[in-house]
Amino acid sequence: MTVIDANRMHEIETRYPEYFHRSLRQRFGGLMILIATLLYSLYAVWFFDLPKLFAEAHWERVGIYLSQWVSYDVQPEFRIGDDGSIDIRYPRFSPLGDNPHPDWLVNNPDGSITVSISGTSRTVTVSKSETIVTAHGVSVPVEVSSGAPKVIGPVPGWITVYDDNVLADLGFAGNVSISVDRVKIRKRFIGWANFIFDTQSSFFDKPVGEVVSLIVSGPRIKPDQSNLSLAFDDIWNNSEWQHGDVWTKLFQTIVMAFLGTLLGALTAFPLAFLAARNITPNRLLNQVLKRFFDFLRSVDMLIWALFLTRAFGPGPLAGSGAIFLTETGTLGKLYSEGLENIDNKPREGVKSTGAQTVLVHRYGIMPQIVPVFVSQTLYQWESNVRGATIIGAVGAGGIGLKLWEAMRTNANWENVAYMVILILIVVFIFDTASNALRHRLMGTKAH
Repeated sequence: MTVIDANRMHEIETRYPEYFHRSLRQRFGGLMILIATLLYSLYAVWFFDLPKLFAEAHWERVGIYLSQWVSYDVQPEFRIGDDGSIDIRYPRFSPLGDNPHPDWLVNNPDGSITVSISGTSRTVTVSKSETIVTAHGVSVPVEVSSGAPKVIGPVPGWITVYDDNVLADLGFAGNVSISVDRVKIRKRFIGWANFIFDTQSSFFDKPVGEVVSLIVSGPRIKPDQSNLSLAFDDIWNNSEWQHGDVWTKLFQTIVMAFLGTLLGALTAFPLAFLAARNITPNRLLNQVLKRFFDFLRSVDMLIWALFLTRAFGPGPLAGSGAIFLTETGTLGKLYSEGLENIDNKPREGVKSTGAQTVLVHRYGIMPQIVPVFVSQTLYQWESNVRGATIIGAVGAGGIGLKLWEAMRTNANWENVAYMVILILIVVFIFDTASNALRHRLMGTKAH
């Protein structure tokens, strides 16, 4: 074991004062940052009133909306007549078509009707005098012959009794609403109803094999049109899913992002040379252009879209204009800063040969900045594909407007899921392509 005397210790302290005589900030900086972060978090909790926000939030709607993303429901209604007859009705535009005969609905010999909500474990039997709901291992009869529906026996927790209605909650499978003269059933199915062919199509409710056979070699359904063309028309013009309109709006969004980014890049490129101090030695012009760039990008793309939709009306032109204005400011700033950070040696070398200004820029500056500029532009294009979806919701066209319309109805959440998935796929494709191009231009390997 080595013993260090006082002189040796003093020498070490003198040589390395940063380790032995640390400032207050160096000693307690980490702790102070931790305390400041904790205090800010507590302030944010108080400012946004998070406890009240979480307590009053409608968390049950999350499950409802998510279930409607991946499923659909059928709502038969059983009306009980004064003579004891039971009339079955379906809502207009039912997923089952105009003349449904589902196999989960059975007419019994005694005149009652049994509906399978989820196999044999959850069923509803409707008769003229009572409705029997079977779920969770028990059968609960509800008498409907008197002035108000009445549950016979103990009321389980999944049944709620109101003055003129009895509601049975059967979970994800659906629910049953029972009144004196009618029984409404909501039966839920996994999947998207009529995604390929709607109820008005000639191919609706036909097995896959039969549809394929008709398209390949079957007799023409319409004499003046081939079955293949008819099938495509029925898919493209599907009234429930509106594939043609959705895909057209999605293409509009992509075009908006491309056109706006392209015009912004073409405008920002020459202005960046005038804004760069080392390229254009005019301080007034430099500052004016840089403040102009700041103004364009400080106004959010959504605000530009609102202005332009008032000026030109709703449509993709307003969306492209909003992206163009924002990108002129953003890319102008990026380009000018990139120009100010170039290596001046190649530029001075070309200039020393007596070359014209255009040639100096072409051979002394462009080889340095082109990969960086293209990389930045591609990134902005990829980002604007997402941004174009948002500005579409305020009337700037594209799939954003379509998405907003579907959400406003608060009923077409499966259509919302369809469009969200399409947007995710497009963003993923553009992100992958943009990354590959950027790495190729920069000479690096993509990870």
